[in-house]
Amino acid sequence: MMSYVTETPAAAPEIAIAHFAGRLSVETDCADVAHALQSGEQDFVLLHAVGTEAAYARRHVPGAIHLPHREITAERMTAWPAGTLFVAYCAGPHCNGADQAALKIARLGRPVKIMIGGITGWEDEGFAFASGAAPGEPKQVLAA
Repeated sequence: MMSYVTETPAAAPEIAIAHFAGRLSVETDCADVAHALQSGEQDFVLLHAVGTEAAYARRHVPGAIHLPHREITAERMTAWPAGTLFVAYCAGPHCNGADQAALKIARLGRPVKIMIGGITGWEDEGFAFASGAAPGEPKQVLAA
């Protein structure tokens, strides 16, 4: 008897390695971003890639810069050195703003990942949000 799980055989390890390494080269998750922020190991620019300034001011991931994907241009990106890694996030799984931002950034020749889950994932993990027009303090990432 075969289940739906085993009906299609698992990939050979080398295929699985290539697949998962490929995904991890373009994605990160909320827990890894929170750890980097909390530990002071933030070696990337975190971009809140959707919404209005008012929505950003209501709540955003601490340390994130509000840069909607529609405003990503070659001129705007010159604010950061060429090798800077960008991590974009959006509202959550129902939103593709992070994907749109990541595509624009990649087309500009910049390294980029998306934070899967976005704001919804951040909230689901129980992490605290920042509010106001400024990025906020990354040290206050973990909820009490």
